[in-house]
Amino acid sequence: MVEGGRRYLIVIDDVWTVGAWELIQSRLPKNKCGRRIIVTTRIETVARACSRASVYRNYIYHIKPLKSSDAKMLFLSRAFGFMTDSCPKNLEEAMEKILKKCGGLPLAIVSIASLLANYNAADVWWTVCNSIGAAMENNPTLEGMRQILTLSYNHLPHYLKDCMMYVAIFPEDYVFLKTRLLQRWIAEGLIIARRGQTTMEVAEDYFNELVSRNMIDLAASIIDVHGEMKTCRVHDMMLEVAVSKCLEANFVSLVGGQNEGMSYDKIRRLSVHGGVRGTTKVRDSTSKGRVLGRDRRNVIDEMKLQHVRSLSMFEIQGHKLLDRLGEFTLLRVLDMEDCKGLANEHVKYICQMYLLKFLSLRGTYISLMPDEVGNLEHLLTLDLEETCLDGLPETVRKLDKLECLKFGKKGEWSVMWKAPRGVSNMKALREVTRILLGDVKIAEELGELEQLEAIIVYVDNNAQREDVRQQLALSLSRMYSLRSLNLGEMESDGMTMDYLIGLPPPHLLRFLRFAGGLSKLPEWVGSLTYLVQFTLSWARFKDSQLWDVLCELPSLELIIFQHEFYVGTELVVSTKHKFPALKNMMVQSNRQYPEVFEFEERSMTQLENLTMNFDKWESKRIVGVKHLKNLKEVNLTGNRYNPALGRALKELEKESNSRSKPTRFTVTVTYD
Repeated sequence: MVEGGRRYLIVIDDVWTVGAWELIQSRLPKNKCGRRIIVTTRIETVARACSRASVYRNYIYHIKPLKSSDAKMLFLSRAFGFMTDSCPKNLEEAMEKILKKCGGLPLAIVSIASLLANYNAADVWWTVCNSIGAAMENNPTLEGMRQILTLSYNHLPHYLKDCMMYVAIFPEDYVFLKTRLLQRWIAEGLIIARRGQTTMEVAEDYFNELVSRNMIDLAASIIDVHGEMKTCRVHDMMLEVAVSKCLEANFVSLVGGQNEGMSYDKIRRLSVHGGVRGTTKVRDSTSKGRVLGRDRRNVIDEMKLQHVRSLSMFEIQGHKLLDRLGEFTLLRVLDMEDCKGLANEHVKYICQMYLLKFLSLRGTYISLMPDEVGNLEHLLTLDLEETCLDGLPETVRKLDKLECLKFGKKGEWSVMWKAPRGVSNMKALREVTRILLGDVKIAEELGELEQLEAIIVYVDNNAQREDVRQQLALSLSRMYSLRSLNLGEMESDGMTMDYLIGLPPPHLLRFLRFAGGLSKLPEWVGSLTYLVQFTLSWARFKDSQLWDVLCELPSLELIIFQHEFYVGTELVVSTKHKFPALKNMMVQSNRQYPEVFEFEERSMTQLENLTMNFDKWESKRIVGVKHLKNLKEVNLTGNRYNPALGRALKELEKESNSRSKPTRFTVTVTYD
């Protein structure tokens, strides 16, 4: 650095806190000679704080993992000591698996390649691949990598360390819903209460902080009729660190999969992965309760289960542990998602676990829920999505601490929970799916659930439907905390949802879906300044009035159109329809209309991703794509033999190629 009116360049490596940056910034000389400062950090909030000091403002460069070809080149150069792009065939499969585990991280690649440099035997490579966690602990050549990987963990605030260790329950490469992890954190008591925030809001803050530190990866967003659901995973190498920390602290006990043969003296949290063979290994006095030698005893039969607080099963075909469910007397968390071996006979034991706070039977084949479920008085989360249940017993209304109730039958969207009278007793409910409403009294009681933040509710087809609708509208207007509303009709004939036109809106809505006939889009939708996603189905609109209502919403990022949302021939987005925040639009309807979807000049100025379903309709067209200047990707779906789909593909590719390289968009096709 040179002062006295001269320019300087400073590189500040690995800044961990905003306070540290502010202290550094206060000491920097100030001049107008074009100084340059480069800061590296692993934490998003620190990056944003540094970026605000730049004259360019949002000036953050996110380092990307190495491309697979570059990762392979780096690995081979370190493993064999010279530049090459080929690997001995007997080592190639092991190398690909190792590179996958390294996830494009140069430090991990270099460290493992250096370890393997002196070995050409495939069994050595596979041993390292399958036991990277142990190698990180025991092999000094990997000490540098271990220090880097554990550095992020060691710098965590104390309240995040347990939350990070907790992800060790998931198997390698397992993708899970964000809400599932957050609800489990809460049930386990890992979330510290804060004044003015719900426990879920605090859990969201914890999660976002771990994401900003690159310790949890957002895998993808699943968009369905419930809205956008975020999925997550933990990088293989980071998971190894979490597992190592868990085993040191006896925080989680892992059985099966890569942990085959491990056993424990005392179990608090038990996670069963696929591939348990039922044998253990002989105890080593230095293993802190772990069993490391060889002895063919049955690992499940020897487990002491009376102190287990949490049980997670990732064994798809079930497990002999199911026969011992009656021994889990102190269980707080039971997660059986996709456990195919779970049967109705097991559920009676589950309903005797009176301390349960989290219960997920999602994806199982249970078809009967006993009345005794109402005795689980401490239950906070009950997830029964994708089961074979046709309904729930009326005793669920006794669950006055329940915050989240999810219900749905495999392959039958129309099977919903018929909420019983007395549902107003469930005052703690924040999220409920899916309710079938056919009783005026129950519609009235829903209005007493003032903490509701998300609801899916459909009006049943019965003689009192008009009274039910009017009372439902009144109840919805009292749900001041509502963030997500999915509202529909079991029968879509006529303008059955026009009762919504005069509804005083829940102003905090982020997600809104209508599934039923409407003569027009309610004007109050245009006042929802926080609305991020809007979905429309079965509305049968005939003009473009819906654009007039939606076009000025300041936060709207995603629009989804589904079955018969429109019955006119053409749907035109005009110049006045700017949509200041809209980045994604998905036209999923498989119906004939609209035949023409047109964009006028200067419309949808921020649109980046467009999905259009052509199905079998040969008259379908997209007009005016040239006016979408920010477009990055177009996804087409439909019948492979539909000539309209082929024409659209050619036209879109021609339009993209006519643009300068930085402004071109990609075109993908998915055939039915």
